[in-house]
Amino acid sequence: MCGRYQFSMESSAILAQIARETGNTEFAGEIFPANTAPVLHAENGAIHPALFRWGFPMQGKRLMINARSETAAVKPMFRDSLKTRRCVIPSSGFFEWDPEKHKYFFQLPDEDALYMAGIYDQHGGKKCFCILTTAANESMKDIHSRMPLVLRKEQVSDWLFSETAALQILNETPPELKKTTDDTQLQLW
Repeated sequence: MCGRYQFSMESSAILAQIARETGNTEFAGEIFPANTAPVLHAENGAIHPALFRWGFPMQGKRLMINARSETAAVKPMFRDSLKTRRCVIPSSGFFEWDPEKHKYFFQLPDEDALYMAGIYDQHGGKKCFCILTTAANESMKDIHSRMPLVLRKEQVSDWLFSETAALQILNETPPELKKTTDDTQLQLW
């Protein structure tokens, strides 16, 4: 699952540029469900950054923040979005908690940005996004059984513009990630 992620302009020139292009540079630190955050989407044959809200509204005040990559193509709530409204969620990395409630931060090794596959839709006059999740790879299995569908940088364009490529990406194992804990961060000081 992915319940929080980080968007840090200080550590990434790419993320800082995305934030500037959205016209809002107030995205520092953790992004929570229901927050408005930068995404990349296809429009008029080009990739554009925009601000979308995280989570599809459900009955009551609940939000659907994640969609399983294995079933998104057949679930009525996600099917049309996967076909025609794919997006990419740029981040510094994402957070996950193990069963003992220890918090871990996952990043791509030697990269200053991590891209997550997503879908979006219009709800109540606002564009909202979900992060697609998949079975955890080896770098994640000991913490959680699910993880975001992480895209390699060279897959971003294919995800946004090619339905055929997107369907193939849904079945790929995401790249291995580097994890740190709050305990690891404290040890550095």
